[in-house]
Amino acid sequence: MECGQKAAVMSDGSGKDSAKAKQKSNRNRNNNSKRGNNRTPKRYGTTAKKVLMDKNVKQIEEMNSQANNRFTAKQKPLAFPKDMNEPKRFSFEWRVSPVALKEEAIMAEEVIRKGEFGWLDDERVEEIAQIVKQHDMSLDQALSLRSALLQQKTVYGHGRLQSRSKALVRLYKEGVSIVDLSKRFDFPPMNIFRIVLAELKWSKSKIKECLRSPSKLPERERKEFEEAEAADRVSNVDQSEVQVKADKFEDILSDWFEGQGVKLRRQPEMVREQSAQHGRPVATPDILFLDHVEINGNPVAWIDAKHFYGADVKFQRKKMAAQMSRYINEWGSGAVVYRHGFSANLFMPGCTLLDASPLDLSGLSPEGS
Repeated sequence: MECGQKAAVMSDGSGKDSAKAKQKSNRNRNNNSKRGNNRTPKRYGTTAKKVLMDKNVKQIEEMNSQANNRFTAKQKPLAFPKDMNEPKRFSFEWRVSPVALKEEAIMAEEVIRKGEFGWLDDERVEEIAQIVKQHDMSLDQALSLRSALLQQKTVYGHGRLQSRSKALVRLYKEGVSIVDLSKRFDFPPMNIFRIVLAELKWSKSKIKECLRSPSKLPERERKEFEEAEAADRVSNVDQSEVQVKADKFEDILSDWFEGQGVKLRRQPEMVREQSAQHGRPVATPDILFLDHVEINGNPVAWIDAKHFYGADVKFQRKKMAAQMSRYINEWGSGAVVYRHGFSANLFMPGCTLLDASPLDLSGLSPEGS
């Protein structure tokens, strides 16, 4: 009897403890849920422009001074001709229309979808076109923003995808296509294709050679390559069309300044010269001015032209800043001209940001506009 009573008491106590634990667990879940709901959403974009401007005041002054004094520096900067005429002075007012960060943030949510890495069909483009009408962005800007976000997604997600290489190969061997793997794992098809080939013990040199000459691929891999290439505008092999448009935009920009009487050197000329002298291009902006040029009150020693929208996206800004620092170190402050405009929050010390508003772009094809 005592055993039975003792057992009953133990059972009752255990039941109460279990009920209390369950209530406590439910309260914790509710509290966590409430904390999650009240959490402030992460701000879109990079560091606020004003913060960066205040932080780099002295550095910007030094960059501007270097640009203003580059023609009288004891050590002549790279790419200056031996015999130079006395530099003239030019000043330009260049009206710009940056895109508000809040507008870019809204469109960033609209242009990206899981598993969507290829060229958009007409229906999807029209969908985005209708959305941009309600915001202060153009369709070209929205599509260029999409490219920047996809590039960032690809670069920052590569390690995560690499860790799943064995699962990718297993599914590939089971007959799942590269394009379907792309949709399932939300990563560009060509990146997945490279990871699969590497996991199949293909060497880097073999992968590189076969992707350049797809006819060398086995039958299935050749078919997978063709489908992946067609579905991927982020990591595809053939970027020649993009480069042609970029080169044309650079020519239009250079022609504009020469039309204003400004002396300059163009990138192809500097690439040839530096390759002969140093064995490689060292610092080759699209335009190097041989005159004093001031744009919107800022000294500009060089210009780089970008055939895309200057998005406030961390990866793109970081990549751009690294490239521009080479030019700043050599000549001082310069400028970047974005074909499709730029974000109002985008800022790079030593770089005056411009859009293409003064330029006649009729020489660009409709597809490149």
